[in-house]
Amino acid sequence: MSAVSTVVETYIAMWNEGDAERRRALVAQTFADDATYLDPHFSGDGPAGIDAMVAGVQEQFPGHRFELATEPDVHHDRVRFTWNLVSEESGAAVYVGTDFGTLAGDGRLRDVTGFLEPA
Repeated sequence: MSAVSTVVETYIAMWNEGDAERRRALVAQTFADDATYLDPHFSGDGPAGIDAMVAGVQEQFPGHRFELATEPDVHHDRVRFTWNLVSEESGAAVYVGTDFGTLAGDGRLRDVTGFLEPA
């Protein structure tokens, strides 16, 4: 598995982690200290802001999980990948997202911009 694939897998795990302490550790593994996240509904700056945003998404979508839908596509310091937000009860996707990110020098994400559409 490439380093980019590992950081994207950790990114998906971060969105699914319900334990706050473990989630914060995943945020730190995934995002650079000066990282930002932005999508049409949520945003977060730095590890604390991103962690708070993820916690808010989890509160808004209980009983759902994120699944990686495509392998990361990467060139230079850019990465994109698609994910699904699925109901744990039915397995049906309720949202599909494509995220575009910039990688920091250490391989973590410096910024992520998410685009969402209903499934």
